[in-house]
Order: sequence, then structure tokens, then C-alpha cells
Amino acid sequence: MPKPATRLSTPNVKAQTSNTPEASPSDVASIDAIVTATYEVISGPAGKKRDWDRERSLFLSGARLMPTAVEAGRNDVDLAPQMLDVEGYIARVEPLIEKKGFYEKEIARRAEQFGQIAHVWSTYESRHDPSDPEPFMRGINSIQLFNDGKRWWIVSIYWQHESAQHSLPEKYL
Repeated sequence: MPKPATRLSTPNVKAQTSNTPEASPSDVASIDAIVTATYEVISGPAGKKRDWDRERSLFLSGARLMPTAVEAGRNDVDLAPQMLDVEGYIARVEPLIEKKGFYEKEIARRAEQFGQIAHVWSTYESRHDPSDPEPFMRGINSIQLFNDGKRWWIVSIYWQHESAQHSLPEKYL
């Protein structure tokens, strides 16, 4: 006779997020709100410090941000995910986006939800200034979310930018 499955004991969300800054309720009330906040917090002009506590407040403790990137000197064939926690992500992008200015804007979205989990395919464009006629980069963010009954949390964001080898499919535009 098969053994019954054992449920793994996991700490509750409150315990996992006790060191997370308090989120603005309007940032985490819906899938739309948290995705919008995610883009807003990293966008801004050159020289402007971003509100990194706002960024931290969107993510569940242990969340991952995973750019699909190429090691220096390699080509798109060698793409691989880089596994970052929120602090690692901030350390990686802060000097770059504050130096040149960085504005990322969602241009299309496909979302699916089941119960307390959701997945969002969010197509984006990046500019150094909102008035730039063309984006310097486009790509897709794969965002996984969890709702604890009170708010939405980002569990992970995994993304890849568009390249000559990987152009954005029409269905995501």
C-alpha cells in the first residue's frame, strides 16, 4: 500500500517577510498594481536615486530576479540565467540605471491566475529618456506572483531581452 504524501512544513508568509519594508497598499492590491509598481520603481532620470525600499516591499522573502544574460565575450548561444536575490539585483543595476537614466515601460501583457498564484508575461521597452524615439532594448519579463489573502507578492521575475537571434514573437506584442 502506498504511503500517504507528507506535507512539508513551511513558515508562513508573515514570518518570511518580517524584514521586508511595508508596501503601499495601492502597490500590492492587484496584479496590475504590483506589475505597474515594479516598472515604476526602477524608472527615472540620470542621477535620481531609486526608492529601493519600495522595490524590496514588492518581493516575498527569498524571491529571485533572473536575467537571462551572456557572459562577457560570448554570444546569444551561451545565454544562461543569473540567479539574484533582491539585494543582488539592486547592486547589479543601481550604478547603471542611475548613471544614464532608465525608463522601462510595459507594452503588452498576458496573465493567468489560478487561486493564489499568477503568472504574467510582460513585454517591455527600455529607454534612457521617455522622449527617446526608439527603445534601446525590448524583452519579456516572466513574473510569478503569490497572494497571501491580503496582498500580492512577487516570487520571481525571469527575463530575456530581444536580440538578433531572439526577436519578440508577434503574440507578445
